[in-house]
Amino acid sequence: MISHPSRQCTVELQALPSRIGQVRRILSAQLRYWHLDQLIDRAALGVTELLTNVHRHAQPDKMCTVEIELLLDRLTVSVRDHDPRLPVVEDAAELSTCGRGLAMIAAMSESWGARRDGEFGKVVWFTLPTAGSASERAPAPDLGVVDVEPVGVAVEVEGAPA
Repeated sequence: MISHPSRQCTVELQALPSRIGQVRRILSAQLRYWHLDQLIDRAALGVTELLTNVHRHAQPDKMCTVEIELLLDRLTVSVRDHDPRLPVVEDAAELSTCGRGLAMIAAMSESWGARRDGEFGKVVWFTLPTAGSASERAPAPDLGVVDVEPVGVAVEVEGAPA
C-alpha cells in the first residue's frame, strides 16, 4: 500500500479578536514552513472569517479548534466549535457591514462546507489548491495503460516548526 504524505497543524483557542490575529500569524508561519507562501493571504482571510463567525455566533462558548492540513495538492483549513447549528449563507443587504463572510469564502476557495461534529458541535472548512495541483495543470496526455505493481512507502510526516 502506498501512503500519501500529510502535514497537519492544530490550534485550540477561544475565538476572541486578539486570538484571531495570533492564529493568522501561526497559520502564516506554518504555510511559510511548508513553502506555501502563495496561499497565505487567502488562507488567513478564510480562517479570519470562520473564527469571526465563532466569535459572533457560537454558543455556549467561544472555544474552537483550527486545523490546517496539507494533503497532496490541497490545503484544508477547518474550524471546529461547540455549537451544533450549521451556518447559513444569506444575501446581505447592500449597505450591511456583515453577512458576506461565507459567500467570500465560497468565492475564494476551491470548495467549502459545514458538517455536524457529534451531538454538540460542527466543523466549517474550506480548501485551497496548492501550486501545481491537478486543478491548475493542463491534463496529461493519455499514454495508454501501464501495469505497475504498487510498492509500500513509509513517509515520515513533518509537523509544526520547531
